[in-house]
Amino acid sequence: MKKLIAANWKMHKTQAEAQATAADLITRVPNLPDDREVAIFAPYTALAACVAGLGGREGFATGGQNLYPAEQGAFTGEISAAMLKDCGCSHVLVGHSERRALLRESSAFVGEKAVFALKNGLKVVLCVGETLEERENGKLEAVLREQLEKGLQDVPNNVTADELGIAYEPVWAIGTGKVAGPAEILEAHALIRKLLALRFPIQGNALRILYGGSVKPENTKQILALDNVDGVLVGGASLDAEMLSKIVLS
Repeated sequence: MKKLIAANWKMHKTQAEAQATAADLITRVPNLPDDREVAIFAPYTALAACVAGLGGREGFATGGQNLYPAEQGAFTGEISAAMLKDCGCSHVLVGHSERRALLRESSAFVGEKAVFALKNGLKVVLCVGETLEERENGKLEAVLREQLEKGLQDVPNNVTADELGIAYEPVWAIGTGKVAGPAEILEAHALIRKLLALRFPIQGNALRILYGGSVKPENTKQILALDNVDGVLVGGASLDAEMLSKIVLS
């Protein structure tokens, strides 16, 4: 399975900025390595522009940062799977720590989104991770177990590695400049792998696990070389095409 470089642009970039950044990235990566895939998770208003900037280049995809688990209806401010696909999206993030913390999304609700997205033909990256307080209090495994068990409870048993990935993002390392050390990443990813193998006995060892948390060009190669690290989820460093290209090519 290829390493997935996932760029989360969060609440950044106008349509023009998104298209220009995506096009610049394509120019800077004329030859995508055979073992890499790239997915850019852009804000809703910039999704179509990002798709246009990528120009249908093989190995590059666009995704939504969230979705609501319903086909349509009275859900003001939300977006559906069909709307994301209409913009040209093939991927979606669910359960990002900022949505869990700021918008109080529960693991069960995140699970509803994951199942709905998969049923509607979107590839899912489900985010999990602990706060610094939880880690210091020895709750890492309990937190990951709760988030994964509820988040994956109703996911089909035959889900494939192409359809579902898990992004481990220690909350204390997101946007802080702090990066989990190799031992910390290895510990968390090993726990996630164990839980995935229990939930999906056949393909649990094949599902991709990404690391997210202050990923930069300077540390990407080291992170990707670790066991059970099958990609990275990049925040701030992905906003600049030059920096993102270096991460993609690391």
